[in-house]
Amino acid sequence: MAAAVMEIWPDTKRTIGPAIENGFYFDFEFASPISESDLPRIDQKMRELVKSWKGFEKHELSAGDAKKEYPNNPYKHELIEEFTKNGEKVSFYKSGSYWDLCKGGHVENPREQLKHFKLLSVAGAYWRGDEKNKMLTRIYGTAFATKEELEKYLWQMEEAKKRDNRKLGKDLELYLISQQIGSGLPILMPKGALIKKIIEDDLYSEKRKIGYQFVWSSHIAKSQIYHTSGHWGKYDAMFAPMKLDDEDYVLKPMNCPHHFQYYLNSPRSYKELPFRIAETATVYRNEKSGELGGLLRVRSLTIDDGHTFIRLDQTNEELELVLVIIKKILERYGFREYRARISTSDPDNQQKYLGDRDAWVRAEEALKKQAEKLFDSVSVGVGEAAFYGPKIDVMVKDAVGREWQLSTVQLDYNQPKNFEMKYTDENGEEVYPAIVHVAMIGSIERFMGILIEHYAGAFPLWLAPVQVKIVPVSEKFGDYAKKVKDMFNAASIRTELDMDAKSLGYKIRQATLQKVPYMIIIGEKESASGSDMLISVRSRDGKDLGTLSASEFLKKLQNDIEHYL
Repeated sequence: MAAAVMEIWPDTKRTIGPAIENGFYFDFEFASPISESDLPRIDQKMRELVKSWKGFEKHELSAGDAKKEYPNNPYKHELIEEFTKNGEKVSFYKSGSYWDLCKGGHVENPREQLKHFKLLSVAGAYWRGDEKNKMLTRIYGTAFATKEELEKYLWQMEEAKKRDNRKLGKDLELYLISQQIGSGLPILMPKGALIKKIIEDDLYSEKRKIGYQFVWSSHIAKSQIYHTSGHWGKYDAMFAPMKLDDEDYVLKPMNCPHHFQYYLNSPRSYKELPFRIAETATVYRNEKSGELGGLLRVRSLTIDDGHTFIRLDQTNEELELVLVIIKKILERYGFREYRARISTSDPDNQQKYLGDRDAWVRAEEALKKQAEKLFDSVSVGVGEAAFYGPKIDVMVKDAVGREWQLSTVQLDYNQPKNFEMKYTDENGEEVYPAIVHVAMIGSIERFMGILIEHYAGAFPLWLAPVQVKIVPVSEKFGDYAKKVKDMFNAASIRTELDMDAKSLGYKIRQATLQKVPYMIIIGEKESASGSDMLISVRSRDGKDLGTLSASEFLKKLQNDIEHYL
């Protein structure tokens, strides 16, 4: 792609072009702006060039010679200086007549192996992701080994556009982003707030069953507590401190240190362990503006946080307990394909992490043991652990085959030592517990965004904000329709009555567009049914369920909901 760009626009300044998940991108500084309308031209040139690319030749250049290849290109000069600061040479790779600074890792036969690609979009991107730097033009593309794989991925992308939580969130009146409030700070409208409440209540119920105690903690804290925890300097999404009473306070980015204070509030005995604390709490993270996206990445997020203090001999039992509940919850929300990804420390870079290597090995082995016991598919990401403990992330596939990271279970031997959290064991000695950090679904806002896209807004009956829409044929059937509405609402079925003076067809279309699971049609026949309370029912997919008694249909709904819960 870079070779094609340079042939078409020779005065362009190249920067970096990495492979990423499901594709690649390259950042350029163009002398004049380009747009997505230019992509077909670049695509055509790429297809011409690749025919002459037989392989890749490696060359090594000194810093001085390398810089000569990029006159007036400060981006490449910066990279070259960085890569040669200890006197090393840098590698260039050449194919056809094009070469560029590159660390390598290429296909052997580009002419044959790079046939199936597609340029996707053009976007802005700051040099090295820093908002203080110049805005560049980023071109995204993708490539696959076969035509079939490429077509499948492009189908997934088109389907994802239809399911975009930003579009559906607006169309279904679930949430809004107001620039008067700020980017990444969603406002949930009544329907969205209701879905969030359903999710929160569901999580509360499941956690109560296994012995979690619920707490509430403030939205700000002294910054010193994050120095104690080790987050300060290692966690880069914290907001800047604010001064209160001549001390620095910050918006809390996580709940852990707050929960630790409850544990420290009283002396603890081994008899109290496992000691489980939970909070569904709003935290604040200074995410970069370019990474924000609807509900999927926000600055104000609700975490379903849990912390369990355990004896070391309780590790396996506690991990299994929470992982079984997590699997149950994910399946309830319609996720049937999932796997475990274990994030471990990097043994060659242990200084990045708190604590000693032996403790990390023990924690990682415990996580692997339970993951392999409970999941059919387990992978390991070396170096992906948080700085204070390894973790299991549960990765789920949605309805179009995209993978998302949702649940997290982390085993932590280090924070108890940072905060001097101990308990008295059976021998009367003070010892450190371990902590199991649990987020069963992670950020509730993000989970909602994923659910919107997974279901394309057509939530299952038990989760739909409006479960039944009653549509009278005309106003004269309004009293009967209200009786039906009151009957369903009294049975805790979320029901709306559409008394708009518009036509029946219009009202049915509106209910269908709002993806309401069921519509009840009330006309002459139904309103004349007397004590039998007849109704005509149709589903959102257009299926006519015929004429039923209201009580019969109500029981069907209750049974369907109970099946999920």
